[in-house]
Amino acid sequence: VGGGGRTNCQSIANEEMQKAKTPYLPNIIGMGMAGPTVYFHGQEEVKRELLPRLLSGEDIWCQGFSEPGAGSDLANQQTFAEKRGDSWVINGHKVWTSLAHFASWMILLCRTDKTDKYNGLSYFVVPIKSALGRGVTVRPLIKMTGETGFNEVIFEDLVIEDKYRLDEVGAGWKVAMTTLAHERGAGMLVTPASGGMSQEKEKGANTSSPNALAEMARNSYRNGATAADDPLIRDEIVRIMIRQEAFRQNQRRSGVPALTDHPMRIPLQYKLVSTEINQDLAQIAYEVEGPASSLYLNDDNAPGGGEWQLAYMNSFGVTIAAGANEVQRNILGERVLGLPKTK
Repeated sequence: VGGGGRTNCQSIANEEMQKAKTPYLPNIIGMGMAGPTVYFHGQEEVKRELLPRLLSGEDIWCQGFSEPGAGSDLANQQTFAEKRGDSWVINGHKVWTSLAHFASWMILLCRTDKTDKYNGLSYFVVPIKSALGRGVTVRPLIKMTGETGFNEVIFEDLVIEDKYRLDEVGAGWKVAMTTLAHERGAGMLVTPASGGMSQEKEKGANTSSPNALAEMARNSYRNGATAADDPLIRDEIVRIMIRQEAFRQNQRRSGVPALTDHPMRIPLQYKLVSTEINQDLAQIAYEVEGPASSLYLNDDNAPGGGEWQLAYMNSFGVTIAAGANEVQRNILGERVLGLPKTK
């Protein structure tokens, strides 16, 4: 099963592109989240306008969910859209917005009613690039890694037509669940950690692969032996190989409805398990590299081009993105297993 209803051919193609070190797929939010959301909830006119350019890669998309006071508590949105005639006027502040500095469009969850936490939310698609300086401001956020993939986006009296509202007014929470189901479950189709296309430097390591970690262990020498000669390190690498393969095989079940006992279990598990596997991979890489783990991207002597160090620092944020893993466990426990809610 290749994901997105495709045959296994798509999954095989993704893996081969990763091996060939093809460029990273830039429109992962458009392909993996915005596209399905617009398709299921948008008006026909808007679908005809937006989806062809999304699929061709002409338009990059970003996601406007997180705010300074709304992260894992997604319904605590404060960005507000006010209806004025046949248009909406949007004011507010989004943060941790990946790709906003490239994006032409954003999928936006915001508040249209201040009296109801959930039913007061509505969902829009809004222009970014064409509205810069005319209601939209994008500011880059520099991470501790030195990267600038995140941004904050500020809306000041941005005016959009009502046709860009997805579904009914007050149905934003329902539409957001469509987005999140694809964000947490479609990763196998579009992200490098699960067999998609990977961005790698000439010297870089594939930091989502236990095989790459094993190769580094075989070539890392200390005290006259390789790291792979250490039985404890070998054991850790084999354990994570088993975890990743079990994870991959379990993901295949999502393409067979008869094997899926709950519609959200596998998508939720995907996000939870994949982020923790990648974090553990990078942690083991630190052990393999030993003292050389202190070297970073700008050091020619850094093992694997310093990519494992970069992956380790980024791995903590990924467990928070798309809903913190602690929240994912609560959802799985309460909604899938039927356990009582936490107090």
